[in-house]
Amino acid sequence: MDLNNITHSLIELEEDKVYEEVDKAIEAGSSGNDILKACQAGMAEIGNMYKREEAFIADMMYAGEILRNIMNKIKPLLEKEGGKREVLGKVIIGTVKGDIHDLGKDVVIIALEGNGFEVLDLGVDVEPEKFVEAIRSNKDAKVVGMSVFLTSAFISTSKTVAAIKEAGLRNNVRIMVGGAPVTDVVAKETGCDYFAESASAGVTYTKTVYGK
Repeated sequence: MDLNNITHSLIELEEDKVYEEVDKAIEAGSSGNDILKACQAGMAEIGNMYKREEAFIADMMYAGEILRNIMNKIKPLLEKEGGKREVLGKVIIGTVKGDIHDLGKDVVIIALEGNGFEVLDLGVDVEPEKFVEAIRSNKDAKVVGMSVFLTSAFISTSKTVAAIKEAGLRNNVRIMVGGAPVTDVVAKETGCDYFAESASAGVTYTKTVYGK
């Protein structure tokens, strides 16, 4: 069965139609993984549209909610097909200590999950030690994402990177940082590896780290 209608409906944010197309695909015997890939293609295009300023953050958030609902629909199929869906890699992400903004972080999470990554969300106002413990407890995670909205929280970013280094874990992960006031210079000065200027840039970088 042609699953392009799922992709197209998701791109157009036609929620009811997306669910209808997913139900049709399930009834026609399509695999959960194929349905998921069609959804991921739609999420990737929405990310590209956002990058081209043809879509808004709200669109990405809405698409992410639709994707989560679709995941609930196809979960039984994925389990029947041999367990969990194919995961490209794991990412640890959080808003650094002293900053409680979560919108940018949440958009990146939706983009990563929509492209096949497992995300461990540490939340906001995250202590450096919590990042360290997450890395230590998730040895399969190669990427750490730090969200920063306040310039006053730049110091927390530096302290978090330093804590990861002091714990002997710096070589285990690549660290990307993003947020409204962040620049390439800030990323470099705080000891991070990459400045993610957008959610799609973060996804692209993560794919590169995992060789995808």
